[in-house]
Amino acid sequence: MTGEKNHDGPQWYGRRQGHKLRPSRQALIDQRLPDLRIVLPEDGVLDPQTVFSKSLRDIWLEVGFGGGEHLAAQARANPDIGFIGCEPFINGVANLLSLIDQGGLTNVRIFDDDARKLFAALPGAVFGRVYALYTDPWPKKRHHRRRFISDDTTDSLVRLMKDGAELRLAHDHMGYVGWMLEHLTGRPELQWQAKSKRDWVEAPPDWVETRYEQKAKARGLRSAYLCFKRWPHGTVPLVENH
Repeated sequence: MTGEKNHDGPQWYGRRQGHKLRPSRQALIDQRLPDLRIVLPEDGVLDPQTVFSKSLRDIWLEVGFGGGEHLAAQARANPDIGFIGCEPFINGVANLLSLIDQGGLTNVRIFDDDARKLFAALPGAVFGRVYALYTDPWPKKRHHRRRFISDDTTDSLVRLMKDGAELRLAHDHMGYVGWMLEHLTGRPELQWQAKSKRDWVEAPPDWVETRYEQKAKARGLRSAYLCFKRWPHGTVPLVENH
């Protein structure tokens, strides 16, 4: 998810579709996506619990889920958690729908548009965990304003995260990793959880490799894994960020 604001609202920069979908994948878009798609209210606030067919212990968000491998695996491992995945790239949505059907998953819902539109429709403190894995690094300096981690989106994330919620990020582009740390460690609402280098060069125990990460490793690239925790709303941190 990338983009920036203009006088007409968010402007999208990423691709909506790659290669033409196979008939079976197009059928998933036509037949399965309408049942799982999150539709925003014309006015008012969306209660994310209401988009699921059963009561769930918590709701986790993944922004830019790519092919959906990580999201589907986490949903399979945590059946009592509701998962909302944001991804405008239709090929990735089709792949996630295939994984949902293969795994018989009932705890996944999809927002196939710019995640910031969803953010604006939600009340505060709704997510127990947020993933933003390998979002577009926009490496050219003139494009840095398009990066997902920015002042505006960070404002939204800290508003939407519950007390003690986790924000998990990963990337192999070290320039973008530095950018994310610069933007996030300056936020008093967030506490970086790393105590040593090992904490950010090794993946968390429940980590699921994405397709992008596998390709990066094949090219000899290493990733950084960042985890931030949300301080309770309305409190002042007792310790400073790193």
